[in-house]
Amino acid sequence: MSIRVLIVDDQMMVREGFSVLLNAMPDIEVVGEAVDGHQALEKVAELRPDVVLMDIRMPGLNGLDATREIVAADADAKVLVLTTFDLDEYVYQALRAGASGFLLKDASARQLADGVRVVAAGEALLAPTVTKRLIHEFSRLGTPRQPTQERIGELTERETEVLVLVAQGRSNAEIASYLVVAESTVKTHVSRILVKLGLRDRTQAAVFAYEAGLITPGG
Repeated sequence: MSIRVLIVDDQMMVREGFSVLLNAMPDIEVVGEAVDGHQALEKVAELRPDVVLMDIRMPGLNGLDATREIVAADADAKVLVLTTFDLDEYVYQALRAGASGFLLKDASARQLADGVRVVAAGEALLAPTVTKRLIHEFSRLGTPRQPTQERIGELTERETEVLVLVAQGRSNAEIASYLVVAESTVKTHVSRILVKLGLRDRTQAAVFAYEAGLITPGG
């Protein structure tokens, strides 16, 4: 079955461009478009897409607030944030709001399609620029949040190690290779981490790791 995608952007040329690129992929289908956050909410409820490509800067209801509302209505919703700026001040907020990943608008057709596939599969799409952005934000904020830090004690040593690797943006396959274990074992660890910490996906797990101080600038 094809991955069903909804494109949300206030610029018609951007929507049309992405539609052409994605519809050219045999496993991806663009099922709808929206010009702002309000229309996005309507389209998501109507079309139930697998992935929402969400622009951040839009008039009316912006992508950040729209993402928050979409995820609040459906915990399984997958939003892939799009922006022109790799240091967009809303990137960190969008990830905390529940976005499953982040992609620059100048990404290649392959990067765009791969990003959609990664998010649809339940993986986190954390490009190096996003990782740097998160580290910068948490460095600026200073001391890790104590309640978050305390919850780390609920994890085993191996689960904590896997959490750090997830926060670094590594895939299950990469983590398995690094730890010299089966990929299925990594998937089990990730699932247990999410359940123990009450998190919805890998992106929230990454944010949690930063907030707990497991990832530090230069670490």
